[in-house]
Amino acid sequence: MSDTKQRLLDGALAAVREHGVTGTSARTIAAAAGVNQALVFYHFGSVDELLGAACRQATEQRVALYAGRFAAVTSLRDLLQVGRDLHTAELAEGNVSVLAQTLAAAQNNERLAEPIRATFQLWTGEIEAVLRRVLAGSPIAEVADLPGLAQAISSAFVGLELFEGIDPVGGQRAMDAIDQLAVLVEVLDELGPLATRVLRSRIKKVGKK
Repeated sequence: MSDTKQRLLDGALAAVREHGVTGTSARTIAAAAGVNQALVFYHFGSVDELLGAACRQATEQRVALYAGRFAAVTSLRDLLQVGRDLHTAELAEGNVSVLAQTLAAAQNNERLAEPIRATFQLWTGEIEAVLRRVLAGSPIAEVADLPGLAQAISSAFVGLELFEGIDPVGGQRAMDAIDQLAVLVEVLDELGPLATRVLRSRIKKVGKK
């Protein structure tokens, strides 16, 4: 990738942090990148396409940074701890404000929505792979929609990141509640054979409703 394109990608995120999505334009991006604004359209076609590319690259870098942590996860509690650490790091990096801005803007902008969906799927894919590994053999895995569960977990963390900005105490309580659910799943997996069969039967009945 050329130096100019990388400067534009970095400049796009910097512009969103400083001006918000509504204030981000070819001019503000070019100013942050230190280049002529015509280069935005030359390299990316539009501001929306540049923003989508910038978000995807930034997420790919974060996913790669945490790949080893995800691979080492052996339980739901481990997964949630990775999520907590990631949450703290994202706040410190200022990425939560970028996330909030781009998600809001994508609601009514399909050109931006498509790359943001693809970007979000990067995290969801990592979480789904972990769930398939740590829940293998569990009665929960037999009836749970693991792709849907991965979506729910990743969506929950995004929501908590945004919610914590207005209610830190409520956000912490929500995170603790998720931890308690993870402990409950572990306890269920440690039940004896008879209790496990009963649980598996009950879960299947619920799943058929």
